[in-house]
Amino acid sequence: MAEGENSVNGLQLCTKWWEASDRGAAILRYVVEQVPHIYCLEAEPQSVEEEQRVQERILHPLECFLFGEDPRVGLEKLEHRSSGSSSQLCGRVFKEGETVYSCRDCAIDPTCVLCMDCFQNSVHKGHRYKMHASSGGGFCDCGDLEAWKTGPCCSQHDPGTSVAMETDDCALEAELQERAQTLFQVLLQYVTDLMVWEEGDELSDEIKHGMEEDTHYCVLYNDEHHSYDHVIYTLQRAINCDHNAAHTHTALIDKEGRRAVRRGSLRSCQQAKELIRSNSEHITQQPLRVEILHSALMAHQTFALRLGPWFQQIIGYSVGFRQVFCQVALEPSADSDKPCLISRLMLHDARLYKGARKVIHELIFCSLLMETEYKRQFAMKFTELYKQLQEDFISDDHERNISITALSVQIFTVPTLARQLIEEGSVIKVIIDTVMEMLREHLDSNQRFHFQGYNSDKFFRVQVIFHDLRYILISKPTVWTEQLRGKFLEGFSVFLGLLNCMQGMEEVKRQFGQHIEVEPEWEAGFSIQIQLRHILSMFQDWCSSDERVLLLAFQECHRALLRCTNQPLHSEPTDSYMCKHILHSRPYKVSQEPVSIHLPISRLLAGLYVLLCQTGAALYLPDFVDPEHLDFSAFAEHPLRCVVLVAQVSAEMWRRNGLSLVSQVYYYQDVKCRDEMFDKDILMLQIAASKMEPNHFIMLVLLRFELFEVFNENYSSKDQDLLKQWNRLTEEMLYLLIIIIGERYVPGISNVTKEDVTMREVIHLLCIEPMAHSSLVKGLPENESHETGLESVISKVATFKKPGVSGHGLYELKKECLKEFNPFFYHYTKSQHSKAEDAQKKRRAQEGSDKALRPPVPPPFCPSFSSIVRLMCCDVFIHVLRRVLQRAVEERSSLWSEAMIQRALHLIGQALLEEKTQLEASNVDEVTFDFSHKARTIGSDHSKSLFHFLSKMKTLPSLEAQKDMINWLLQMFEIVKCLREKSSPSALCAVDQTKPEESVQDRKRKAEAAKLHRQKIMAQMSAMQKNFIESHKMLYDNVPESGSQGESSASMESSAMELGERRVAVGPQQGVCPADWEALTCILCQEEQEVQAQAPAMVLTACVQRSTVLTQCRGKTLSTKESSYPLFMPPDLAVGTHTGSCGHVMHATCWQKYFEAVQNTTRNRLHAEMIIDLENGEYMCPLCKSLCNTVVPLIPMEPSKLNYESAELVGQVLTLPRWIQIVLARIKGLRAAQAADTSTETGKEETGFFEDGQTDFRSILSFGVQPPPKYSSSITDMLVVCATTVHRVGLQSAPNEMCPHVPVMTWNTCAYTIQAIDNMLQEEGKALFGSLQNRQLAGLKAVVQFSAVQRLKSSQTVIQKHFTDMLAALLPLPNAEGTPSVLEVDFFHLLVGLVLSIPALYQEENVDLQPSAISTAYNHLHLVQLVTMAHVLQVLLSSQDSSVVIGGGEEEEEARAAAALYSTISQHAEGLRAGVPGSVIADRVRRGVLPFLRCAALFFNCLTGVPPPEELFSTAETSESQLPLLCSYLALPCNLFQLFQDHRDTVTPLIQRWCGNGAIKKALKGEMSIVRYPRNRNRLINLPEDYSILLNQASHFKCPKSSDDERKHPTLCLFCGTMLCSQSPCCQVQLDGEEVGACTAHAASCGAGVGMFLRVRECEIVLMASRTRGSTYPAPYLDDYGETDPQLGRGNPLHLCPERYRKLHQLWQQHCILEEIARSLEVLNVMFAFEWQML
Repeated sequence: MAEGENSVNGLQLCTKWWEASDRGAAILRYVVEQVPHIYCLEAEPQSVEEEQRVQERILHPLECFLFGEDPRVGLEKLEHRSSGSSSQLCGRVFKEGETVYSCRDCAIDPTCVLCMDCFQNSVHKGHRYKMHASSGGGFCDCGDLEAWKTGPCCSQHDPGTSVAMETDDCALEAELQERAQTLFQVLLQYVTDLMVWEEGDELSDEIKHGMEEDTHYCVLYNDEHHSYDHVIYTLQRAINCDHNAAHTHTALIDKEGRRAVRRGSLRSCQQAKELIRSNSEHITQQPLRVEILHSALMAHQTFALRLGPWFQQIIGYSVGFRQVFCQVALEPSADSDKPCLISRLMLHDARLYKGARKVIHELIFCSLLMETEYKRQFAMKFTELYKQLQEDFISDDHERNISITALSVQIFTVPTLARQLIEEGSVIKVIIDTVMEMLREHLDSNQRFHFQGYNSDKFFRVQVIFHDLRYILISKPTVWTEQLRGKFLEGFSVFLGLLNCMQGMEEVKRQFGQHIEVEPEWEAGFSIQIQLRHILSMFQDWCSSDERVLLLAFQECHRALLRCTNQPLHSEPTDSYMCKHILHSRPYKVSQEPVSIHLPISRLLAGLYVLLCQTGAALYLPDFVDPEHLDFSAFAEHPLRCVVLVAQVSAEMWRRNGLSLVSQVYYYQDVKCRDEMFDKDILMLQIAASKMEPNHFIMLVLLRFELFEVFNENYSSKDQDLLKQWNRLTEEMLYLLIIIIGERYVPGISNVTKEDVTMREVIHLLCIEPMAHSSLVKGLPENESHETGLESVISKVATFKKPGVSGHGLYELKKECLKEFNPFFYHYTKSQHSKAEDAQKKRRAQEGSDKALRPPVPPPFCPSFSSIVRLMCCDVFIHVLRRVLQRAVEERSSLWSEAMIQRALHLIGQALLEEKTQLEASNVDEVTFDFSHKARTIGSDHSKSLFHFLSKMKTLPSLEAQKDMINWLLQMFEIVKCLREKSSPSALCAVDQTKPEESVQDRKRKAEAAKLHRQKIMAQMSAMQKNFIESHKMLYDNVPESGSQGESSASMESSAMELGERRVAVGPQQGVCPADWEALTCILCQEEQEVQAQAPAMVLTACVQRSTVLTQCRGKTLSTKESSYPLFMPPDLAVGTHTGSCGHVMHATCWQKYFEAVQNTTRNRLHAEMIIDLENGEYMCPLCKSLCNTVVPLIPMEPSKLNYESAELVGQVLTLPRWIQIVLARIKGLRAAQAADTSTETGKEETGFFEDGQTDFRSILSFGVQPPPKYSSSITDMLVVCATTVHRVGLQSAPNEMCPHVPVMTWNTCAYTIQAIDNMLQEEGKALFGSLQNRQLAGLKAVVQFSAVQRLKSSQTVIQKHFTDMLAALLPLPNAEGTPSVLEVDFFHLLVGLVLSIPALYQEENVDLQPSAISTAYNHLHLVQLVTMAHVLQVLLSSQDSSVVIGGGEEEEEARAAAALYSTISQHAEGLRAGVPGSVIADRVRRGVLPFLRCAALFFNCLTGVPPPEELFSTAETSESQLPLLCSYLALPCNLFQLFQDHRDTVTPLIQRWCGNGAIKKALKGEMSIVRYPRNRNRLINLPEDYSILLNQASHFKCPKSSDDERKHPTLCLFCGTMLCSQSPCCQVQLDGEEVGACTAHAASCGAGVGMFLRVRECEIVLMASRTRGSTYPAPYLDDYGETDPQLGRGNPLHLCPERYRKLHQLWQQHCILEEIARSLEVLNVMFAFEWQML
């Protein structure tokens, strides 16, 4: 509603206009005067200011005039009056890409769709629905009673009672109506005049009036010939703009359809126009469309476009307004030459630009299509103009979804409208005439289509017209009127005219001698055939619904067939003789004369004839068609030729005709075309077989197959190729007979339903192999509603097997349906036939049955077709079979093939089954079917009867494969004989029946023997396996036995006994390390080697990557500039560095050679950068193809034999306070030595409570030192390689091995990797030890050992400084400003850093020293104790939540100690909550400290090799029971508060110092965010179970940076749940100086460069690893059939599969995303690089 600031002005104007003599002229004058002062005043449109001005100056006064008062008052009155009469139609117009829903149960046809909101609120949500992306331009059918069988309205649009669209009770008051009419007339006329204006047209005087000044625009229009780049190139040269400006212009031209690119004088605009035309013309032959418009005209056109939405707004106020608008739009023009306004707009549609078209179409949607009566009138107008509109569309180059012709789907699919349009507008005739007009240019001299050299784009547009014919026919009439009959038959007759041009088109003639030079055009003919497929079946459906129409249609079709020009057979009829029968026919050879595969009229006639038989109307046929002219043998001539052509192509007789013929034959039998091609040809042959004398029919078939002479006399040849050809043709001919006799599953041929037909198709598809639902759907023909009928039958014939974590659900055939299997099913392709045959033979062998694939018992023919079975007992049939079997018996191998025998045996089986069925059904004397009699008697005098040959064949070794089938046939002969003689089967039969039983026992015996043999082999393999495990112990050390847990724990116990039961990894009680790395084999050179310090290096493949898997603050990044990182890892673990390994070992030298080779070969590979990043040292593991970017050297573990007595003595002296004094003294001494010139004697007061004055700075050495180990140069080189990679990747910096951060990053990656592994084990509920795979364990051990030794390659002073700085977080050290507080450090990272760097304190000036085993033990012990105490404090300070957990009262001592500690802390930390019970504190600490202790245990296990307590190998341990085990392993008291009591004097001042930090005061006041313990475990976001909820969210997603409503690609980050706008220029950002898309930018902050996104509209996961790399991955959503649906291609309802989502979660948690991407890209073999960074 326009705002009413200038209300006085508006009301005054309104009165003035109302009182004017010509109100319309007065309004128009005002509008024309105002518009040039609002729009087009500057070169760039100022949309906000323009909108404000147009509201104030024009729209508000117009609304005042409409209501005759203040619009707000008028609107309130109107709403009050017409409450309840708003339309129940939704009418939402779809944007391109919007998700729409169709209900398969309730929609009248698949074009009836609902928008997202209506669907969510409708009953259809629980039905079988489909979802797909709209191509734009349609609208929501909610509320349309004709679109739905049930549930036409959603809850929002349901008016309570379903009534038709309102047309009464909506009338406006007389004055309001008059005002509306005046206003709409003048404005719609104005809009129409400006929209249809073209250069050279006259403008009205009013508009001309404002066009004096010389300001013009050069306007560039969109077309589909020039690409984006062409237009940008042209603009840069023509108007001298930069690339960005040209890009902006081009994007807007593409979106809106036109854009002003220059504003200025007429001359300057003309220059620009010429330049644009000349620059664009030389790129493509057509220049860009450019026009020069006066600025005033441009302003008027802009305002006319603005009036579109305004009209929509006004119409939306009231149904009355809408009706007035419709009347004005459809009102006949006063000037009789001109059509009504809406017709003028429609006729000009193809010449309008995109933006204008959209506005007009939306206006039509919200007005004319929302009112029943006006929709009808509009439909009549549309039909009148149909031909013209389609011609314009075909010459237009815009997409159909923005063409007015796309409205046909809104009109033609409405059943009542379709009837009216047929009756009153002859719409069928109109549509077909339009098609014929378009295709007329393709007619040849015989009036048949010939598409050589057609224009594919134009042809595609013509094909679209067939959709309209389908829409018109989509719902069959229930009631026929005479007028409907007449008009339908008129349309049918015109349709036959179209088919007449196709009958016999594109004939082919067999090439002799040389190969065809130019492949003839065939796709066009078949694309028309595919378009007509449903139309043909719909015409037949319409005909079948009325007897009279059916008869008249048959009459028309019969006439059309007789008229066809390709009928005459040029030669005279001749007589052919066989078995005393004479056939009088005209000679014709498919191999020599022209033949066509296109016979739509013949096939339509066959379809109509079967319908006549089915409905019983065939009785009246003589009244409509003269029986004399019903010569079905002549009608079957062309279909028979077609079938023979296919047989000859199969026999490779047409090889020289090229691929086009092979393709035609393929489509002829393919599921897309077969129901109106191949199937109908078979029907026509069955009709002919039922009408002709059976011998004559088979003779005709033999003649056309060119086998007549072969079967008539011993026609022989020495030419092997010719013999092969005859054999192939004989196989095909016998196959055709099998089909004609056996294929009865057609309603009308036998009494079967459509459901039976589908069921049989499904059975035969599942006989090939178990199939997924989508494969079954592809293999079944669709009807016009895209339904296959599969759902209604599948449960009857198959059982569903659900999918696992990958793969899809499969249907398996039920056992009882196997008897339906026909090995010669006529819809099998050659490969399907052999697959099905093999599968069934294999199945029968497994069941212990014989291998005979018997023909199934078919349903009986209907009376009209019952005579077909006579084919099987006619003389020629017997003769053919005898000839075939005779060749086999006489073993003339070149004259027969196994396939031929197989088909002959099948035919005999069919005949015997038919005879048996007839004998069982009626009296013996009544049965005239005498196949068995003829098979035994004909030729019996010379022992050449069929039965005789069959008996002989049983013994032939060459037919061993058919033996079971022959036995079954002989049994059948016996059964039939007994039925005839009414006796029981004779001995022969009985013997045959016992045989299978014997063979069953035989098979059982063989199966037993095979079973014993298998067991023996398995035992041998098991022994070998055990032997292998013994000799390769290292590989299996940590893998739990496959048997029970007990076995492994027993073996652990025995080893524990050897180790003196010491399961302690820290301190003076440290246990002994068992054997280190075994001898390992290099995967490249296969040589074994021990891991030794002085030996050449062995390395593990590894991948270092940044990770945010553990982050507690997603989106935060870490930088070395602004914090104490990387020395101190913040507790939120924002970004860590993870090092993972696939566990494969190589020699360092082998790896270097391999790496160089990979670098050299990969550089030359296409798009190699998408798979591996060579610059950053990536390569694929040579064995498992995992992605790697470094290697970790394997370091031998130093054997540490502790002398426990000495250790105990040292322990009495080296208590914690003494150790602290010694370490501080050492640090002070080292500092003094480093800075001898300056005095550093400051800070006395700070360290006062640990100073004793006597401690010498060398005291630390007195507890034992030893020389550090010496490593070979290759190991030290590899240390550098690995450390620099970790540093480069972790800090995203340039490689620099001298950087002081290098050692820190190695400690950090060691700590982070352990934390990630612990997190993964907890997530999966696995035990801390013994659960890791070998590769993970080997990798972890290698990383820890490498981190421990890496310091040897760094400057010792740097390491000492790092140690000092880290220790400052725990102990008071001088000059330690800027050290973070205990709440700002991750203590596990700190522990690892301290433990691995303390050996550097022992370094003397000229001597390399490191601590002895005893020194190390105490260093570790005291560091663990110190850090644990600090961590306990950290847990207590950060757990300021209000949740109180009531602990048990049994651990009173622990609770007392906890309370005492808490009160001590409270004294020094202001703001700590008082009065918390001790048991609660203890519980908090236990839960908070556990992850730290688990990680520490893993760390010391890998560092020292001491085995942990065996209970930690069990998953049964709860977190409660793990704590004491972990404490004992780490030499900590089980009650951690004991530590504080044992070292009270030492710790109390430390607590005071720790709590005194300013950051802690801030945190306790809530001014700083702190991490709680235990930390939250990150998971992927929760996804909704139903996918439509996600689609709903996506449909409401608005791009934050763009205001337009163009299609977006909403993409969901699965780490944090942010919805992003991907693949869109609006959201591109600069990242390190490069333009990247929203997903890439988000992944950089959210996942440290790694991303996992769900593209909602495409239903696929995108994995991203860096800017250049990504890959797609199946979404974790499955339909009811266990299949994913990428791109929502099938559109079935989708539901979340938790297992698959868990797999994605593991992929992320285990840091395998990079690996998954590399593997998928390696498999894909990328041809075109995808710009992942733009996603």
